[in-house]
Amino acid sequence: MSNLSGKVVAITGASSGIGEAAARYLAASGARLVIGARRTDRLDRLAATIASQGGDIRFAALDVTRRSDLEAFVGLALSAYGRLDVLVNNAGVMPLSPLDALKVDEWDRMIDVNIKGVLYGIAAALPVMKQQGFGQIVNVSSIGGHRVSPTAAVYCATKFAVRAISDGLRQENDRIRVTVISPGVITSDLADTISDPVARETMKSFRAIAIGPEAIARAIAYAVEQPDDVDVSEIVVRPTASPN
Repeated sequence: MSNLSGKVVAITGASSGIGEAAARYLAASGARLVIGARRTDRLDRLAATIASQGGDIRFAALDVTRRSDLEAFVGLALSAYGRLDVLVNNAGVMPLSPLDALKVDEWDRMIDVNIKGVLYGIAAALPVMKQQGFGQIVNVSSIGGHRVSPTAAVYCATKFAVRAISDGLRQENDRIRVTVISPGVITSDLADTISDPVARETMKSFRAIAIGPEAIARAIAYAVEQPDDVDVSEIVVRPTASPN
């Protein structure tokens, strides 16, 4: 039996991309799921598909920029399953642009979703996990959290922050596992948020070697399925053809 079987896993940003792939993969491995995102129509379809295949799943509307939403999201896991084994902070946005484009509203959005959303998830899950005496928080960063690229300064800053927050959380807790997953170029909806034409064209060339989100789902599963005394602190997943 997989060590994933029966684990209660909550995933943010689960309506597409990495979040959706992780939900499908973990459900197929026997995990019990709570999924959240703003696009509830997609969540409804995903949950129906997983349930039809024998999966145990709940879903809820979730905006990670609202702390109360994340508290309710964790509360749903507790009311449905009585505990929370894993929180996957996956929701993110990537509206790339050169700094001199001064897209300040987009900077604010990245900070709110990519940094505050992770912090709000931690704030909701950490007290529960400390009271349980166990748990795992998986934060999705990016290869951009290791290396800065033109048009991506603010995005990379948010993903560097995710790694810093994760490492601090890991050092402060000896019974709660903390994992950072840093994807390289993945096929997802993230590029759809790029409004700057230069950054959008640049991303098209990067996408030529993109790999599927299922690769990240497997990385998440690998970290989660380890024995409780093993903490996989960080995984970087790149396309084989990636030069960086």
